[in-house]
Amino acid sequence: MATAELDAAADPVLVPGPWQHRLVPAGGARFHVAVCEPSPAARPAGGLDRPRTGSGDDLVVLLHGFPQHWWAWRHQLVALAAAGHRVAALDLRGCGASDKTPRGYDTPTLAADVAGVVRALGASRAVVVGQGLGGSVAWAMPALEPATTRAIGVLSAPPPPTTAARALTPRHVVTHRHAVGLQLPLVADRRLRGDLVPELLARWAGPGWPSPAEARRYAAAMAAPWAARAAVERHRWEVRSPLRRDGRRFRAAIDQPVEVPVLQVHGELDGLVPLASARPRPGRVPADHRLEVVPRAGHFLAEEAPERVTALLRDWLAELPERS
Repeated sequence: MATAELDAAADPVLVPGPWQHRLVPAGGARFHVAVCEPSPAARPAGGLDRPRTGSGDDLVVLLHGFPQHWWAWRHQLVALAAAGHRVAALDLRGCGASDKTPRGYDTPTLAADVAGVVRALGASRAVVVGQGLGGSVAWAMPALEPATTRAIGVLSAPPPPTTAARALTPRHVVTHRHAVGLQLPLVADRRLRGDLVPELLARWAGPGWPSPAEARRYAAAMAAPWAARAAVERHRWEVRSPLRRDGRRFRAAIDQPVEVPVLQVHGELDGLVPLASARPRPGRVPADHRLEVVPRAGHFLAEEAPERVTALLRDWLAELPERS
C-alpha cells in the first residue's frame, strides 16, 4: 500500500523535525505516522553487529497515550533511529492527524489498525511500544495480532482484565475513573475542548510537567474537529465493554499467556495507574517479562523522563533475539 508524505507546515500537529510525516492507508482509514529512518552507519545499541536482513522486521512502532498524539515520542523517535532502528510514531485512530472516523475505537480495532500500518510501512512484524492508551493496545497485540507482533513495550498501562468481574473491581474503576466522566458525549466534548486536557496532564504527571507550551499543544490538538468526540467514543467503549458481547469476546481472546518479550515501565508517581495496579497478576506474568520503575516520574514517562525511557528501550531492543 502506498504512503504519502505530508507538508509539516499545513497542520499544527505536524511538528517539523528530523522525521518524515506520512499518511498511511490501513483498515479503511488513513493514519499519520512520523517516521525516522536509521542512518546507514547506525547499529543497534549494545555493540551487536547484526546483519540487516532486508525483511523490515527492525521496525519499532510507538503508540501514544491519552490525551496525547505522536509528538509524545519526539525524544525516542530520534534516539532509537540513531541506535539503528526504523521508528514510526503513530497517531491512533481519532487522534492527531489520523482520520477521525465515526466508530472503531475499541481495542481490537485499534490493534488491527496498528497491524495494518506495520504492513503498509513494508514490515512483516514490529516491536510495538505503547504509553497509557497505547500501552493497552500493545498489551493486546500478541493475542489479537500475533503474526505482526515481535515484542511489546508497555509504559504506564496495566495488563487488561480478562473477566468482567476484574474489569469492574473497585481498583480497576478507580484506575479508569476519568473514563466514567466522559460518558456524556456533549458534556465531555465541551470539557475536552476546554480546560480538561491541561488538568489531566498535570493531575497524572509527576512534579514539574507539563510545561505551559506542552499543555497548549495537546489542548490545541484535542480542539481539532471531531478529536474530542473520538476520545469520548474510546472511553465509552472502555466503560461499557465489560458487560457487552464485544467486550466478552475481547477478554476471551486476551485470556492467554503473552508469549513475546515484554518490557514494562511504570512511574513511581503515576497519578492515574498506581504501581500496584500495573503489576501482572500472579500466574499471568509473561515468561520474558521485565518491569522497570522510574522514580520521581508520573504517568507520561516518555516526556517526563525521556533519557531514562530512551535508555531502557534502547538496551532492551538491543537484547531482543533476532527472531523473537
